[in-house]
Amino acid sequence: MSAVLEIQGLQKTYRSRKGVRRAVDGFDMLVEAGQVHGFLGPNGSGKTTTLRTLLGLIKANGGRMSLLGHEVPRALPEVIGSVGAIVESPQFFGNFSAHDTLSLLADAGGVHRARVDEVLELVGLRDRSKDRVKTYSLGMKQRLAVASALLKNPRLLILDEPANGLDPGGIREMRTLMRNLAASGMTVLISSHILGEIQLICDSVTIISAGRRVAAGAVSDVLAQHETSSVRVRVESIGDLTASAGALREIGAQVVVEADHLMVTGIAEPSAITRALAARDFFVSELAPVTVDLESVFLELTGTTPVEGVHRQVDQSAPVAATPNGGWGL
Repeated sequence: MSAVLEIQGLQKTYRSRKGVRRAVDGFDMLVEAGQVHGFLGPNGSGKTTTLRTLLGLIKANGGRMSLLGHEVPRALPEVIGSVGAIVESPQFFGNFSAHDTLSLLADAGGVHRARVDEVLELVGLRDRSKDRVKTYSLGMKQRLAVASALLKNPRLLILDEPANGLDPGGIREMRTLMRNLAASGMTVLISSHILGEIQLICDSVTIISAGRRVAAGAVSDVLAQHETSSVRVRVESIGDLTASAGALREIGAQVVVEADHLMVTGIAEPSAITRALAARDFFVSELAPVTVDLESVFLELTGTTPVEGVHRQVDQSAPVAATPNGGWGL
């Protein structure tokens, strides 16, 4: 596979009265063609700065970037027609309908108007396409933003929090759409804090923290690198937890006592746990290996919680100015 997006040593600094802040500090990222790639990091980690720099919205202080094999920002005019993107909160004219909004963008971008109905169908807005945008829910506005990014049928689609405001059914539909787009040959880069969705939908991930890459690769490989041999143990009586922990430590286990269970490591065979506890008349009610997931890896690598990284998107029903090269529908 060839690289559709490549970043090497990206640097972005900001100066203020408090001194110099490194928003992005030697960051690297590689996205292969045809993948759905997750871009993860807590608030303030440099995700949005990276995306805005990549799309020529702000200027980097150092490093190298390329899109579709062309170095950017120098060659951005040559490749932007093959890139669709929404970055940060999408904004629309509230008194326009979704169909009107997309028709104007299609005209501005030289896209045939037949594509408007196609993308409205793709994102599930066909039945509400003639309603004013100010009557839309947050999730519907997010669907409209995705539709605007799809207008040009891009080779690379960059989406910042595409599931923001969607209900569980809408999230599932968005997941299916992303997978179908990748199956058709489109490359999709998703920045999101819904880590369970990223694990389900993405082929590969890059995790950024404090402006630096802390993990990258296939989702399965990133998870495998952080696998543990932990076992969750529950006994019939919570009152026996402390004594049970002592019995397991006697056979060489490392044990952490939680509120209603034990976390046990250092034991090669789980059967040794049941034997040791049964010998002391402690009876196991649950014995389960702890499987690592993307959320636990994220927490370990960034030292934050997903809640700390959630973007809150404000109501965009009020009319605002927007251009084809603004923060949406690039």
